Amino acid sequence: MRIVKEHDERRNEIIATAEEFFLTKGFNKTTVNDILKRIGIAKGTFYHYFVSKEEVLDAVIGQIIDQEINRAKEIQESDGTALEKLINFLSQNVSEDTHKEEIVDKFQMPENALMKQRALEGTINQVCPVLAEIIEEGKQHDEFKTDYPLESIQFLVAGLQTMFDNLENLTSEAIQNRVIAATDLFFKSLAVNPEIHPYNRTVQELQKIFIS
Repeated sequence: MRIVKEHDERRNEIIATAEEFFLTKGFNKTTVNDILKRIGIAKGTFYHYFVSKEEVLDAVIGQIIDQEINRAKEIQESDGTALEKLINFLSQNVSEDTHKEEIVDKFQMPENALMKQRALEGTINQVCPVLAEIIEEGKQHDEFKTDYPLESIQFLVAGLQTMFDNLENLTSEAIQNRVIAATDLFFKSLAVNPEIHPYNRTVQELQKIFIS
């Protein structure tokens, strides 16, 4: 017997199934028919919700980005200095969410290059503005002096996501060098006040994230 589902439930089922295929098989190798067969729906039903596989990809990335925005806002409202909040966001970005960790790992697959690019664009354009608000709060407490909070955090996030991919392929010395370089970028781009945030302590905090 055919099962009729509510609009949002069916749409979410298509998105979840597509995400599974995209991450395991790759976006380019996944077909609409793969999704149809897994769910057991007709092609017309699929096109009732999405005009193309690319639009489903946008929905998959959109859900990931929405989760990141909510997480950034939760951290923004938590206790701690602005720099601690930024480091907290990066720390959770790396290790705490096992589902997200799996997604990040799958993004490294060559066939998922488009997904990785779309996710980075979403992070830069939608998540970084929340992080920029955290920097603005830090400026009010003399933690930072940068005149470009948004652009600075966009460069930092894009650089960190790129330079700290596939750490398992690097030597401990190479990772340590990247941590020190990342600390330099933080201090220079955000104009961090060293009296509030000593350089060496910041290096140690970043080491905890990327060297375990």
